[in-house]
Amino acid sequence: MRLAAWRAALRPGDLLLLTLGLALLAGLWQRQAGSLEGRVVIRLDGRIHQEASLRLNRIIEVTGPLGTSRVEIRDGRVRVAADPSPRQLCVRQGWIPPGGGVVCLPNRVSVENAAAGYDTLNY
Repeated sequence: MRLAAWRAALRPGDLLLLTLGLALLAGLWQRQAGSLEGRVVIRLDGRIHQEASLRLNRIIEVTGPLGTSRVEIRDGRVRVAADPSPRQLCVRQGWIPPGGGVVCLPNRVSVENAAAGYDTLNY
């Protein structure tokens, strides 16, 4: 059909329904995008020390019994960049996947990537 035929077939109510439907879809999309914002939960001695967003690049320093651990947030990812633990196991883990976590036991620091990841329920 040509554009003139489409215009003749549409009624004012059709345009109103189309506009409301698009506005509803845009609102739902914005709400969903905001709810998937990634969060980082940093714990010290089992208690929440700090929560941060994955949107802002930064380095967070957490002082534990052995010294200072540095948690790096960059480009929507998170990792333990430095830790005073002797074996450096949590530093070697690298970037933490969504829904994953790292525990630096000697310094009693844990970092959890609470971003929405995919699992079998929402695949």
